[in-house]
Parts: sequence; structure tokens; C-alpha cells
Amino acid sequence: MTFIFRVARVALISFLVLPLSAAAQAPAPAPADAAVKPIVEPLPDVVARVNGEAISKGDLEEAMTQLQARVGQPIPADQRDKIVRSILDQLISFRLLRQESTSRKVAVPDAALEARITEIKSQFKSEEAFAQVLAEQKMTAEGLRANLLEGMQIDQMIDAEVNARAAVTPQQVEAFYTGNPGEFQRAERIHARHILIRVAPDADAATKEQARTKMADLLTQARAGGDFAALAKQHSEDPGSGPTGGDLGFFERGQMVAPFDEAAFALMPGQTSEIVETQFGFHIIRLEEKQAAGAVPLAEVRPQIEQFLQGRNREEQAQVFIDGLKAKGKIEILI
Repeated sequence: MTFIFRVARVALISFLVLPLSAAAQAPAPAPADAAVKPIVEPLPDVVARVNGEAISKGDLEEAMTQLQARVGQPIPADQRDKIVRSILDQLISFRLLRQESTSRKVAVPDAALEARITEIKSQFKSEEAFAQVLAEQKMTAEGLRANLLEGMQIDQMIDAEVNARAAVTPQQVEAFYTGNPGEFQRAERIHARHILIRVAPDADAATKEQARTKMADLLTQARAGGDFAALAKQHSEDPGSGPTGGDLGFFERGQMVAPFDEAAFALMPGQTSEIVETQFGFHIIRLEEKQAAGAVPLAEVRPQIEQFLQGRNREEQAQVFIDGLKAKGKIEILI
């Protein structure tokens, strides 16, 4: 299936430095022929003001540094003016959102803030590793807490503003599905289970024969009506699928090693293969289900389409909200 759910939020600044709201996205690229005002060097100490609040040269340069760190390369010289102005637009959007959430006195429960901090800490191996990253970012625990609180206040405000208008109707889902048929095609795929007896590729003949004999006994049991899933749970040496009865789920051609792939796709539902040797050892395979190539049924992809459309609607409504803040605010761009 080629449909890619582009629900991820694009934030240019690390959460440890600037908690950009989910809505403060980079604006859509300008048309290729649109003129971009050059950025004059050196930058002034203040590059913009948002309702009288300054965005400093340091703020902009820090954001540019974070972007370059995220993408792993310097900003291309021929794109510099456009990218810097895009970053500045994000900083302006963030200031507007922060000012609005402060004016509305948006309250975030202490428990929610603590849970978010705990979630972030859990991504590190230890408290020491977490502290090291904070130090590298020149950030204190108190500063992180303050930044997270600001970000959560903004997110809560945006949720209240846009979630109702971002709701997706069944008709929208169906229209998207029928309007993008090429996105919902898949190749032939099968659902299979297997039992694996591991043998190293360089094992001697006696070791291989011992493993093959054990697998032959399991094959006899399976073909005599034995519960394949139970046999896999008891005997399979595949740590990934063994505990789930050898279940490999659905897979398409080419996703497994060649001998396994060939044997599995040659089976009919309910059939068990002969012993198959791969670089991992010996397998027997039971085919559970085979699905022909074709369109993925709407019922199967409805949840993903709803998620995608809701995310898209939310971003669109959030941008409308930000544009409204820009329209009523006083924004001075000084570069």
C-alpha cells in the first residue's frame, strides 16, 4: 500500500530549546517565482517585534542552529533567505500563540505537566544522561519545565479552538478513499505461521541432521492434526514469533528470505510446507490466509484515513487561528 499518512508535525526547534506548538508549522513554500526579500548581514540586535515583544538576533540564530543540527547539514546558501524568513515566521507565530495563551490565562494541571516531564525523562537511559542533554542544550530543569508549560498551554488553547472544526465526517473519508484509488492498492500477500529450529550456517553435518530430525518429527505432528500454534509456542526458536504461536502476520513477496518466501507463497491456505532450510536454520510453514493483489477495502483503512484527515483539518484550522492572531496583532519585521 502506497498511502503515507503524513500526520507528523514538523517542528524546527528541539523541544529542549523552544517548544513550538503543533500549530506553529513552517509555512507552505513560496512559489518558485516568488521574490524573497534578501536577509541583510549583519543581523540587527532585534529582528522583529510582536505586539512590542522583541525577537532578538540571538533567538533567530539559535533557531537556525537547531534546524541545522536536526537536518545534519548547513542551510544551503541559495535557500538561506527563504529558510531564515520561514524560521522567523515560526518564531513570530509562537510569540503570538504564547501571548494569546497568557492573555487567556490558560491553566495546565500540575499532574499533566509532571506526566510530560516524566515521559521525556523516560526516553533517556538514566537521570545522568538526561542531565547531560540539558547541559548540552544550555538548559536547566527549571527552564525546561517553563518551556514545557508554555507549550502545553498553547496546545490546550489550540485544541479548544480547532478540534471541533477539525472533525471528520464519514462522507469525507469515503470521498478521500474514492478520490485516491492509487493510494490504496496492495500486492498479493499471505498470512503465515512458522516453526524454527535454529542451526548456524557453519554447523557440522551431525548438528544439522539432529535439527532436521527434530523438525521432521514436528512436521509429522502438524500434518497429523496437531495444533500448529501450540507446537510453535512449545518448540519454535524464533524469539519474535514463537511466543505468539509462530504468527508472522501478513507479508508480501520479497519480505522474507528467498527460500522461505518461495515455499510460503507456494502453499494454499491450511497447508503445511515441507522442511525449508534458510541461513537461520530449519522451518516448517503453515499458511493461514492468502489475499490477492488489489484495492484495500475501505473498512480496513478507514481509521488511518480518519487520522490523516483529522490531522490535516487540525493543521488548516490552526493556521486560520494563527492568521487571525497575525491580523489583529502588531508585527514589525526588521530584516
